[in-house]
Amino acid sequence: MSQRQVLQVFEQYQKSRTQFVQSIAELATRPQNIETLQNAGVMSLLRPLLLDVVPTVQQTAALALGRLANYNDDLAEAVVKGDILPQLVYSLAEQNRFYKKAAAFVLRAVAKHSPELAQAVVDCGALDALVISLEEFDPGVKEAAAWALGYIARHNGELSQAVVDAGAVPLLVLCVQEPEVALKRIAASSLSDIAKHSPELAQTVVDAGAIAHLAQMILNPDAKLKRQVFSALGQIAKHSVDLAEMVVEAEIFPAVLGCLKDPDEYVRKNVATLMREITKHTPELSQLIVNAGGVAAVIDYVGDCRGHVRLPGIMMLGYVAAHSENLAMAVIVSKGVPQLAICLAEEQEEHIKSATAWAFGQIGRHTPEHARMVAVANVLPKLLALYMDTESSEDLQVKAKKALKSILQKCTYLPALEPLLHEAPSNVLKHVVCQFSKVLPHDSKARRLFVTSGGLKKVQEIKAEPGTALREYISAINNCYPEEIVRYYSPGYSETLLERVDKYQPV
Repeated sequence: MSQRQVLQVFEQYQKSRTQFVQSIAELATRPQNIETLQNAGVMSLLRPLLLDVVPTVQQTAALALGRLANYNDDLAEAVVKGDILPQLVYSLAEQNRFYKKAAAFVLRAVAKHSPELAQAVVDCGALDALVISLEEFDPGVKEAAAWALGYIARHNGELSQAVVDAGAVPLLVLCVQEPEVALKRIAASSLSDIAKHSPELAQTVVDAGAIAHLAQMILNPDAKLKRQVFSALGQIAKHSVDLAEMVVEAEIFPAVLGCLKDPDEYVRKNVATLMREITKHTPELSQLIVNAGGVAAVIDYVGDCRGHVRLPGIMMLGYVAAHSENLAMAVIVSKGVPQLAICLAEEQEEHIKSATAWAFGQIGRHTPEHARMVAVANVLPKLLALYMDTESSEDLQVKAKKALKSILQKCTYLPALEPLLHEAPSNVLKHVVCQFSKVLPHDSKARRLFVTSGGLKKVQEIKAEPGTALREYISAINNCYPEEIVRYYSPGYSETLLERVDKYQPV
């Protein structure tokens, strides 16, 4: 066999390997092929090709493995069991930029599925190699490494701490400052994944100077970047008053309020979530956002969207109102109550209804005036209906009952209470009757209206055990009227009168 023929054989072998890995990489992009590839034992065929002498074969084999591992956790586990990860980690330090990107992609694809698989990636020494890759000149390698680190960190605090300990945070903050938008996005997303688990991890991100650089990008035209920026700021702000204050001190308000009208749904949602995470901490932080026009902006936002996107806005209004009667009044004055009433009527998701009911409780629980503003929006019967509906989840029933109780205990607006006399179960009814027993002794007009509307008659029909609070409230109401009026509206009084007619002997 001549030298030429030998070279042709090698060339053909190389071409076949190249064609094989390219075909597998292409087939792995379509979900319907995955099971067939898995059954054919493709993992064991790809593994030796990661060490191929031809760089293109190596890179494409890694890409194919990444696509397979990305598909489900069984295939990701097969990558771990096949001892493929140590090879990839070694190659991250030694190979060219194309291979590094593919290797980081495989590590990310394995780590994304579960904490256990992410731990397997950490255990094979991937963190140091990925962190070194953040210092590469090529932005594509940095992006792939940052993405993999984010997928490891997102699972839990221990994995996130491991990423921090490997020295990733300062380099991710540098990546946020790079000109490439795609790299900024992934770096911001990874910082968000690290910060979300604990105040200590969030503090590490803050100490690396992340807030100032994130704050500079809040008005960037790229929607996907803004999503990640607001997510990261929200994950930092949620943990403590100090961290929330640091986010506010970056002077993002009132500029971020305009982003509540951003065309991108997730930008809007992440801004509302950030505002919720800030306002929940203290009255001072809430007041700061109220002063910036934040409550009115969030009420508009809640009116403009539907479904899960509404939730952080609804909760933000509840948190603001919870702090003090003045802040609750700010929500009322900005027309928050009618908008929340619309949410309660429109939303089908139970957890959104629960949040809305909770928000009403926070608004109405402060003073009779607050309770009245909630009551006139006809919210009380809706809350009662949700509480009594057997189809409602336990959480919704608890939230509706609690909100109803806290509003009723302050409500002195009797026209809104009267319908509840006819519909409420005894555990809610006692709060309704209690309010009548407080108001009627001091209001002659209300006493007359209570008779003509049928309220007094209804109270006489309530069966209350002697010695209970409900019995006392009923007695207090009855004491507001002449005895014969109370008797007249008591059950069975008409029969008593008829008996007297029967027994009456005309002179």
